[in-house]
Amino acid sequence: MKYYGEEALGLVETRGMVPAIYALDVMCKSADVVLVSYENIGSGLVTVLVKGDVAAVRTAVERGAEAAASIGTLTAQNVMPRPVGRVGTIVSVHDIDTQ
Repeated sequence: MKYYGEEALGLVETRGMVPAIYALDVMCKSADVVLVSYENIGSGLVTVLVKGDVAAVRTAVERGAEAAASIGTLTAQNVMPRPVGRVGTIVSVHDIDTQ
């Protein structure tokens, strides 16, 4: 899914894929957000990125971070309410629709 900066962006980073996938599942079930992409950063770090309106993304990131921490290591979380459009070039590298 391409991200153009028109909506809030939420990020949850974990050590390992299992807590990242669990966080993503909880994020998508707890608020009206859509998966944008994921990133395997290296050293076992995985970041999942979702988009939606600001309130939904905040709720999703909070719930997803709690879920990830409950089964693994949460390394970071962030909500960007309205990032500049060029951020989309970075976060769409692993666009899930092109996989």
